[in-house]
Amino acid sequence: MIPSDRTVRILDTTLRDGEQAPGVSLSPDEKVEIARALERAGVSTIEAGSACTGTGERRAISRVTDLDLEARVTSFCRGLTGDVDLALECDVDGVHIVVPSSDRHVEGKVGTSLGDNLVTTAELVEYATDHDLWVEVIGEDGSRADLDYLAELAETALDAGADRFCFADTVGHTGPEHTAKAVSRLAELGPVSAHTHDDLGLGVANALAAVAAGADLIHCTVDGLGERAGNVALEEVAIALSHVYDIDTVDLEELYDLAQTVSRATGVQLPPNKAVVGENAFTHESGIHTDGTLKDDKMYEPYAPETVGRERRLALGKHTGRAGVEATLAEHGVEATDDAVAEIAARVTELGDRGRRVTDADLLAIAEDVTGDDRERMVDLLDVQATSGGAVPTASVRLEVDGEQRVASGTGSGPVDAAVSAIREAIGSRADAELESYHVDAVTGGTDAVVTVEVTMGRDDRSVTVARSEADITRASVDAMVDALDRLLATEEKPFAPADD
Repeated sequence: MIPSDRTVRILDTTLRDGEQAPGVSLSPDEKVEIARALERAGVSTIEAGSACTGTGERRAISRVTDLDLEARVTSFCRGLTGDVDLALECDVDGVHIVVPSSDRHVEGKVGTSLGDNLVTTAELVEYATDHDLWVEVIGEDGSRADLDYLAELAETALDAGADRFCFADTVGHTGPEHTAKAVSRLAELGPVSAHTHDDLGLGVANALAAVAAGADLIHCTVDGLGERAGNVALEEVAIALSHVYDIDTVDLEELYDLAQTVSRATGVQLPPNKAVVGENAFTHESGIHTDGTLKDDKMYEPYAPETVGRERRLALGKHTGRAGVEATLAEHGVEATDDAVAEIAARVTELGDRGRRVTDADLLAIAEDVTGDDRERMVDLLDVQATSGGAVPTASVRLEVDGEQRVASGTGSGPVDAAVSAIREAIGSRADAELESYHVDAVTGGTDAVVTVEVTMGRDDRSVTVARSEADITRASVDAMVDALDRLLATEEKPFAPADD
């Protein structure tokens, strides 16, 4: 049991351990952006990187320290005084000194003895504290270490002046029972942290076991990034401590924006079923679940989506019932009789039975057919041309906007981005919708390959999802975005500004 009056803090290591995930490399600007998002969330300590990695990494760490954040900014250090010197060059507040703790790491990796490892640890701590640094000693591979030796190592570090000792399940090897036993022993000696990995899917369980045993600082990464199966996810630890034990660690409402910021910077997409921040976390398709949620929003959710900066979403598919269809139509301002709703729901189910993902545009098209209400388009794509062979990708579009043909061009980071700029130029201030999501759903093989692009665009309190399939990804993307914009603008009575607005 974890008492609700416990104080627990989060140490985020996304910028160091998270960046060690295969294929992830963060620029200094991206590290700064993520650090600012972590600060908004109220993370207490930000491990900005490993100063020993190189000059580029030191520049990035220095950029983070220059932000003058409320959070403590630290650097990872190997068991070398030279690493501490490099961290000092970056003007960090503290260091995490990693020393081996298991026989495998002490003798096999470092090539020293257990006794000499204790001496070296004490010397490193004294060197760092002599330079006025906050110091955490991490016992690497602690979950596979002899517990008596691990306790001796922790006591040596703390006696030498370390601020805390960290129990590290470096390879995600152990379970909550051993974690609790080890952390409980270490907590008798002084402040203790926990660093857990998710190789066995026990990252959160081990983190909570550590807290219950006395740990008051948990190492996490946003979105669970990290080597192999990743570190324990910050958002999962934070919501578990809050929802189950009534312990506040960070500003929960910032979690979704934080997750999106990291996902964009790293290029690692969030799994749809990811707890807290995945697309499906607050999405309901099943008729029974949708009907129950509409009657009582606590019926099929553990906590309100707004708690973590999210919104509830009703998805359309083969399991959608009449209540879900009626609610989604209402969101788009579409009225239909009971008989029409029943027919629309049947067609949505039929479409879902074919293996199709049913988008908002599909539903509205079905509704228009069933009710006989032909929708007059506000924005229609007539032509798009894009080039990306030059130094700056460019695109031009020809649209029909409220009966008037408009031509505009734009530039961007790629042909799709350039086409979006051209669309915004052609439509003017009414094109202020936000592109909430953009992804390629499927690509067929062969010389006649077809790409399916799905976009979600939002404006004010409405959003619409549209999918388009074309041989050309730019055409598919622009078609989808223009249709989404058209449907977002269809219910507005405000006239379009002149083309040169």
